[in-house]
Amino acid sequence: MKFETTTKSRFLDVRHQTEQICKSLKPEDVSIQPAEFVSPPKWHLAHTTWFFEQFILSEFQQNYNVFNDDFAYYFNSYYNNVGERVLRAERGLMTRPSLQEVLDYRTYVNEKLSEFIAKGITEEVSDIIEIGLQHEQQHQELLIYDIKYIFGNQPSFPVLDYNIDWQAEKEVQKFIRIPEGIYEIGHQGDDFCFDNELSRHKVYLHDYEISNRLVTNSEYIAFIEAGGYEDFNLWHAEGWDFIQDNDIKAPLYWHKADGKWMQYTLNGFVEVVGDLPVSHISFFEAFAFAQWKGMRLPTEFEWEVASNQFNYGQLWEWTNSAYLPYPNYTKVDGALGEYNGKFMVNQMVLRGASVATAIGHSRSTYRNFFHANLRWHFCGIRLAK
Repeated sequence: MKFETTTKSRFLDVRHQTEQICKSLKPEDVSIQPAEFVSPPKWHLAHTTWFFEQFILSEFQQNYNVFNDDFAYYFNSYYNNVGERVLRAERGLMTRPSLQEVLDYRTYVNEKLSEFIAKGITEEVSDIIEIGLQHEQQHQELLIYDIKYIFGNQPSFPVLDYNIDWQAEKEVQKFIRIPEGIYEIGHQGDDFCFDNELSRHKVYLHDYEISNRLVTNSEYIAFIEAGGYEDFNLWHAEGWDFIQDNDIKAPLYWHKADGKWMQYTLNGFVEVVGDLPVSHISFFEAFAFAQWKGMRLPTEFEWEVASNQFNYGQLWEWTNSAYLPYPNYTKVDGALGEYNGKFMVNQMVLRGASVATAIGHSRSTYRNFFHANLRWHFCGIRLAK
């Protein structure tokens, strides 16, 4: 019974945290979708609820009555195994169901799953609940990204009532030398990890050096002022096309006003602070900056091997590694097998964590991944050479 009590408590704590992120939003904020890669906050609230209803209650609870037969179509994300869904680009067209209906949905599933857990659960069910909780915590971070993008495109630059604590990079930059050799990569131990962190395997690395800190805003401003966005020699061909086609001349949320660099933060519109780490840049921009410095981005393996020698966790850090399966990677059958494996193409790996990352999601083997052009997530640069 102690196990069930702990599971129920953890479940309700994670669910509550999602709602805390949204507590200062207005009803008008929750349905908007200003870009295809942004999902409306209302959709996040419902999708994370549908996950538990679909994969636990509907599968394992006898005579379970779904809250609404249409919600599986509305709030499935990409699980082809469980049916059709609203296209991602059209999530912001749904003014119905209302926010209140979605909150009622969350309450209903919270109550049903709490009752289900209290009756006793198997190890299989416990494992799926844990995946659901890890999944919701990932969406908590995505919620913060999406809310910032929604607010950052408002002329009033609203403030979110949720603490995001940035720390200055005050250490003098130095480079940590890692000797050539064979190293082990990947998760080990019995605690939770995602399938893309397995299996643990060996890699050979040449001698390299990696920075003890992230690139700062002041350093990035120097890149801008030196003409970094005008010098095609620094850029991948696709990256050069990306910044030309989208008229990109600075990180996302940056604006030049009265000769000063300003940026939108979740605390409002403020002057750029020089010793904070630069954020909201694409892989293309990170690569170009590294080229300008006469350096490079580390591979994900170089990053993991050196990670115990520097602090990380303010920003997800771009690596120069494509998102690919590890040796002997396996995925489970059915819908849950769609969680990571089918995205292992045309994406780059980021390592570390960010100030928006949920507790427990920061570990040296965690493999985040995004397309090279995306900038709305909390991402930055660590140099290597």
